[in-house]
Amino acid sequence: MITAVALAALATACAIGSWRFTTARWTSRAPRLAITLWQALGVAWGLATTGTLLAYAVQPYDVGLLHGLIFFADGRPPQAAWDLPHILAMIAGLTALSVLVVVTLAAGVQTLRARRRHRMLLRLISHDNPVVPGVRVLDHPLAAAYCVPGLRSQVVVSEGALKLLSEDELSAVLAHEAAHVRERHDLVLLPFAALRRALPWSKVVRDAHSQVELLIEMAADDRARRYCSPRRLATALLRFGTAGAMPTPQGMLGVHAQHVMARVDRLVKPGADLATASRYALVTLVVALVVSAPLLWVVPL
Repeated sequence: MITAVALAALATACAIGSWRFTTARWTSRAPRLAITLWQALGVAWGLATTGTLLAYAVQPYDVGLLHGLIFFADGRPPQAAWDLPHILAMIAGLTALSVLVVVTLAAGVQTLRARRRHRMLLRLISHDNPVVPGVRVLDHPLAAAYCVPGLRSQVVVSEGALKLLSEDELSAVLAHEAAHVRERHDLVLLPFAALRRALPWSKVVRDAHSQVELLIEMAADDRARRYCSPRRLATALLRFGTAGAMPTPQGMLGVHAQHVMARVDRLVKPGADLATASRYALVTLVVALVVSAPLLWVVPL
């Protein structure tokens, strides 16, 4: 019972923390750290929520959550008699855990299929261009720039983008897309997109997904401005926002109109770096979240 109470308290804390986190102002000053904290909150919340139900369900075994599940799977009889609340908790816990796993795997499979189809399409409607070596150029009049993540990653721009952007602006956009590929931001976004599909009615989940989308764009901006002028990237974003850019294909990461002004303001007028003490405090919080939920699953309380 102690485990169930502790996990319930952790799940509640993660839910409240996620709600407060969506309005935090420091995240733009340390987007990578903010992404890591979102990931830690998601893992801890998922394990704590399902673990609360399962810990209560196996309470008659009186050996803790993980050992109780092992005993249940082995068909061992519990020390106390089963009753309806414990049976319902077991059904609900296993169902919730299965849904989270299945939805995440389904989202991953769907994304991989979309990328495979898009790579096949690119072979037909794109070509190489000596102006942008190593980049596929899409025969489309609207502006577009995106990456196809994966083991065979590709960066794609359209003919419309080549005509719209100056040489420096194009270099900045390509550096931004290369950052998405290098840091595998598609894998960062995948569980949040899957959770949004599983819980479309949850405002916290929608806000978390939107926040992570913005943060990975900011993180890619930070890496891109190591190799290009931040103002050139900002003007490129403004050009995409005003020229009617082509929507980014499903499963890809690319330039789109959402959050453009927030990113432009940050590039033109960057804020001060997050204080070192704050960074250490947030890293400590991340470690505590990542460790606490698995520990409560394992420790026999």
